[in-house]
Amino acid sequence: MSPLARWARLVYEFSGMRSSESLVSGWGRQFVPGVELRPEDLHRAPRAPLFRGLGRSYGDSSLPPSSQPLVVSTVRADRILAFDEVTGMLRAEAGLSLKALNRTFLPKGFFVPVTPGTQFVTLGGMVAADVHGKNHHVDGCFGSHVRRLSIEVADGRIVECGPDLERELFLATVGGMGLTGHILEVEFPLSRIPTPWIYQESERVPDVDTYVRKLKEAAHEWPMTVGWIDCLSRGSSLGRGILLKGRWARGDEAPANFPTEWPDVRVPFTMPEAVLGRLSVQAFNFGLYWSHFAKQKSGIVDPFRYFYPLDFIKDWNLGYGRRGLTQYQCVLPDAAGPDAARRFLELLTSRGGASFLCVIKDCGPQSAALLSFPMPGISIALDIAVRDDTQQLIDALNEFVIAEGGRIYLAKDAFTRREHFERMEPRLAEFQRVRRVWDPTLRFKSRQSIRLFGDAP
Repeated sequence: MSPLARWARLVYEFSGMRSSESLVSGWGRQFVPGVELRPEDLHRAPRAPLFRGLGRSYGDSSLPPSSQPLVVSTVRADRILAFDEVTGMLRAEAGLSLKALNRTFLPKGFFVPVTPGTQFVTLGGMVAADVHGKNHHVDGCFGSHVRRLSIEVADGRIVECGPDLERELFLATVGGMGLTGHILEVEFPLSRIPTPWIYQESERVPDVDTYVRKLKEAAHEWPMTVGWIDCLSRGSSLGRGILLKGRWARGDEAPANFPTEWPDVRVPFTMPEAVLGRLSVQAFNFGLYWSHFAKQKSGIVDPFRYFYPLDFIKDWNLGYGRRGLTQYQCVLPDAAGPDAARRFLELLTSRGGASFLCVIKDCGPQSAALLSFPMPGISIALDIAVRDDTQQLIDALNEFVIAEGGRIYLAKDAFTRREHFERMEPRLAEFQRVRRVWDPTLRFKSRQSIRLFGDAP
């Protein structure tokens, strides 16, 4: 542990802040030297280069630089500051988790306008990554619904910003991965829902071309769509999968009782790397596909099963072994053509890529936020166990995405090279300009910003 980190841990533990020491990691289990402090009052937090929430980003976006191995977690700053039951407008501290928010407001008939695929994320993290969900083609990203942010900028001022107030700072902060300042508070409207249940239709589809066509067709009738595909099947069945379409259930459709949260099931220890090898992934994909025995199904499902299926097993990232995992998520624009997903999967399988889960979602219009991920097209997300050839696989996928006019999601990335990112992100120069207006010395940084943006280590 460096002298700076040791000093910070001692001083702030003495003043009542909790800390974790020595190593810090993200969800992909890339461990780096560092200290994570957890103050209850973010205004008393040290001048660290980085704030983060629950550390669920897969790559290195929530990991501190080696020269300043200090990161402040917002998770204890989780108070609800104001709520209007008429408008649904909520203001809360950045450390409030989506899980806590759902527990409080789902029984009252309110839900977030946009949710990612896990409840284990904070409001600050949702803003920094500008998370999207199954309803992007209808409601856009989370940042499109945010009305106000309270941010501590580089010179120590607390600045209020929003779509109509300090707009440049706001648009650089939404999706800006914490590089414009420390997010302290978030204000946005919750959506009123008829019941806490989901009416779902699911369909087994024979190949990726059919899947993409049906996904696009469903967008005209369904507010929420998503699906899983088998990216290891080959030939005419390449990309076979299950398409899910959903909406909030009406009162005359839904059960009278409130949905029950799933039990606490955990992966107990770090699994051997062979557990999620190619053969086991193929077996899982085969079983999952044919478990949907009927070609089409419909019925009522609970929101936890629909929105957060991976949350059923806690610490599931331990299943990927000691080297962890990375998630590769890209968006392929509509302009790339309806066969772009097939060509992507053909490249993946030819390179030996084995993804336990491959999820394809429909994306709507691009946000005004400067580094927001989605654009009109389809999003493909792969969970990939880290192996000796992972860098070469990511390089090949990035070359394909660049050629098709797409881009990658920063909240998931751990392996993209700077030259690839610059070629796929034409908005980067404008983001960097705004960033330097508010942080001329680039005080705020992460291991990801050093790797992709060229920040000093």
